Amino acid sequence: MGLTVGSMLERVARVAPDAIAATLGGAALTFGELDSASNRVANALRGRGVLPGDRVAWWGDTALEALPVFGGLAKLGAVFMPLNARLSVPEAAPVLEYASPRLLLTGASHRDDGHALGAKLSVDHLDAPARDALVGAASAAQPADGPDERDTHVIFFTSGSTGLPKGVVLSHRASWLRSFPGATTEAGPGTDGGVVCMFPLFHMAGFSIALGAWQARRAVHFAPADPGVLLDTAARHRAGRMYCIPAVWARLLDHGVDRFDLSALVEADTGTSATPPELLTAIKAALPHTVTRVFYGSTEAGPAAQLADRDLARKPGSVGVAQPGCEVTLRAGEICVRSDFLFDGYFANPEATREALTADGWYRTGDLGAFDDEGYLSVVGRARDVIRSGGETIAPVEVEAALAGHPGIREVAVVGVPDAQWGEIVTAVIVAAAGSPAPTLEDLRSHCAGRLASYKHPRRVVTVDALPRTAATGQIQRTLIVERIATAG
Repeated sequence: MGLTVGSMLERVARVAPDAIAATLGGAALTFGELDSASNRVANALRGRGVLPGDRVAWWGDTALEALPVFGGLAKLGAVFMPLNARLSVPEAAPVLEYASPRLLLTGASHRDDGHALGAKLSVDHLDAPARDALVGAASAAQPADGPDERDTHVIFFTSGSTGLPKGVVLSHRASWLRSFPGATTEAGPGTDGGVVCMFPLFHMAGFSIALGAWQARRAVHFAPADPGVLLDTAARHRAGRMYCIPAVWARLLDHGVDRFDLSALVEADTGTSATPPELLTAIKAALPHTVTRVFYGSTEAGPAAQLADRDLARKPGSVGVAQPGCEVTLRAGEICVRSDFLFDGYFANPEATREALTADGWYRTGDLGAFDDEGYLSVVGRARDVIRSGGETIAPVEVEAALAGHPGIREVAVVGVPDAQWGEIVTAVIVAAAGSPAPTLEDLRSHCAGRLASYKHPRRVVTVDALPRTAATGQIQRTLIVERIATAG
């Protein structure tokens, strides 16, 4: 059977058929139901002519109906490709054309758009009612054969701020190994309240969190990134773990975690984007009975590094050390990762694959890093996201870290805005703290004195109501910020 996702679902269902696998709102799915429904999907799609290796696109909002599709394609050996649910038909069309799927499946939320998209590109489309009828008539028996662990399991589309997304190809083996460490926990069926997941089901993190929970026979509770809903979900299910990006944690703390019974919560984790030490301190103060870890990784690399709870105070700003099974090094300042669960490359994009994967098996993350004297890694910028001003190279993250401690700033992004004299000028784009006047440029430069070399100080400040971020991960869209500033003049 090998390290395949379908065989993992079968084994968990055999051991804990009545344990909850997933919830969303008031709906729930047990491991037995998930496995049986996945079998029906696999058998139904095979009967419709979908073969192992065929690519099948999924387009829909986060809903439990996506999980049997995910499981069924894994059992069949076809490739699961989720499209960003927030895309319009004109935005989704070039992505689907690039993906060239055998079939497009849509959830209840995207029925009409799916018909329009399928007709536009002449792609076979099954909407939710048609899919349910086909699956309902199919056998629930385990498929007779399945994929090899090295076969492609999923293709996730990266969420760049401009241009066509790249398709990140992951094998069954990579998906299985990325989620396996969760199986070493002591939790068994029904022994804890599971894991809360704020990520949508078109994003790698949503399925990675689910697979990690399932490997440990725990439930995953999906919820939108709304503070009240997330906290209520954690309290209602007495969840043991919650992972949120830093921006969402900030909103949870503002909402008031003390208004909810989170006594069952053991792990209050974060990562994905830069995590201010002040936020970690606030999480620890609000949830003193939990451990908090900072994770660093990507769709291409999976979990690459982790900062343990015991190191939060003594290693501020660090993302820790390499995860088990990973190697992390620096090449010309760029963070490079090597492991058995790296991606296989970018779909139908050999040039991008050659640029990202070295001949000796290292993935070039595009992040600039530094190790301290104990081997702890910090992310200091982007290899291709730096500011060049007056002949100097400046990492925006370094300037952001210096400005983050200003009492008048709630959030900040630092970008390089084109300038005829300097090439680019360091520009601080800030969201002012509630109840405080927006800091002036002089305030910010004074704050940076003694913290940064003068050439790194902001030369311009722009105040905004909110920073533009990617929908799934909350990462700051710097290119979009620069475009908006340039348009505003």
